[in-house]
Amino acid sequence: MERNLKNVLIISFGFLFLFTAYGGLQSLQSSLNSEEGLGVASLSVLYAALILSSMFLPPILIKKLGCKWTIASSMCCYIAFSLGNFYASWYTLIPTSVILGLGGAPLWSAKCTYLTIAGTSYAEKTGKNAKDIINQYFGVFFLVFQSSGIWGNLISSLIFSQSSTKVEISEEDLACCGAYNCLTDTTNTTGSTKPSKSLIYTLLGVYTASGVLAVLLIIIFLDQIKSDQAETEKEKLKSPSFWSTFLATFQHLKDKRQCLLIPLTMYSGFEQGFLSGDYTKAYATCALGIQYVGYVMICFAAVNSLCSLLFGKISQFTGRKFLFALATVTNTACIIALLLWKPHPKQLAVFFVFPALWGLSDAVWQTQTNGLYGILFEKHKEAAFANYRLWESLGFVIAFGYSTKLQVYIKLYILLSVLVLSMVSYGVVEYLEAKRSPGKPTATKKGNGGPFTQETSM
Repeated sequence: MERNLKNVLIISFGFLFLFTAYGGLQSLQSSLNSEEGLGVASLSVLYAALILSSMFLPPILIKKLGCKWTIASSMCCYIAFSLGNFYASWYTLIPTSVILGLGGAPLWSAKCTYLTIAGTSYAEKTGKNAKDIINQYFGVFFLVFQSSGIWGNLISSLIFSQSSTKVEISEEDLACCGAYNCLTDTTNTTGSTKPSKSLIYTLLGVYTASGVLAVLLIIIFLDQIKSDQAETEKEKLKSPSFWSTFLATFQHLKDKRQCLLIPLTMYSGFEQGFLSGDYTKAYATCALGIQYVGYVMICFAAVNSLCSLLFGKISQFTGRKFLFALATVTNTACIIALLLWKPHPKQLAVFFVFPALWGLSDAVWQTQTNGLYGILFEKHKEAAFANYRLWESLGFVIAFGYSTKLQVYIKLYILLSVLVLSMVSYGVVEYLEAKRSPGKPTATKKGNGGPFTQETSM
């Protein structure tokens, strides 16, 4: 096997094992740790820490440790979060959420840097187009990585389905489910009955072991980058000071296009936050029970994974405008339907239709928004993607922050409003680009314009 491809697969499966654990835990936080909103509060703190991490840590750690050891050490931060869930309280989950948030940005930045260097190095050896090889590498990565949502949620559902406590949910309790939920600490007194401690500990043990396996895989099998470009990348990382990196991110806001893309970037955080924080609790857990959360999120992850690969390939034929329109129509239809739908266990299939359609839309938001950043800001991609992480993380922070304070229907109206604003501002960006370079297709620019910098699942 070609050595660079071997390293791509090692990173891909390392992330697969790591996010099998984290993705499963994130989906369960609002249901498993619902008392006083602890679960969603921890996720809000996590993404707030990610914002700070994005500003400062990636260049510093990659410069000091190199890509391989930055990835390995950052993965340990995720394991800490799994350990914090063994005794979930404000004194364990909040600090470990901060630790995970601080490790998140260096992890993804080091991964992007490693795969970009590997792709460019292979392209130089073979005389192929670097952009094409890099896109292929990231395509392989996301095909493997996105399936983590399937395995993590499958594990949780299989373990929780072993519970001997089977409770029938009354019609009165079902009235508290959906958009006009009863806004209590737990979704209702029956549907959200927690699994036994032994089942929870079993699940957390499996997740922790999966994270440890990811770290060992990286440490033992991933090669250090040894190429001239690696040195070039290190030189790039040496030049900015601590504060200049911070300032460059905000100086990039002088670009009108970056400002116009803020609503779209934040919407990515809002919509993911709603699905994992509100849909899982107010619809799935409330009407079906916590053991169904995993199965519902598997549907989202599977469709998201397949569509991410599909849209990355067909975007060159359809153009990004068509895909953005498809995602907008799909998400709008879902939001309106969720406002009207009264969830009931007899409508089991419907619980899976919504996450499937949400996964289709999310695949567009991730691949095309990242690709758009790479194309529009080719000369300032470091500052541009720092802004991407900043505004998407802020969307997560806000979505999880108000999760326990507002009823679901209000959150859906907020989601719809941000989506409309996002599409209006995105349309202005496309108009400005058409004026700047009439007759010149922006998609032909050389650089990191492909769907390979997705950083949504942390």
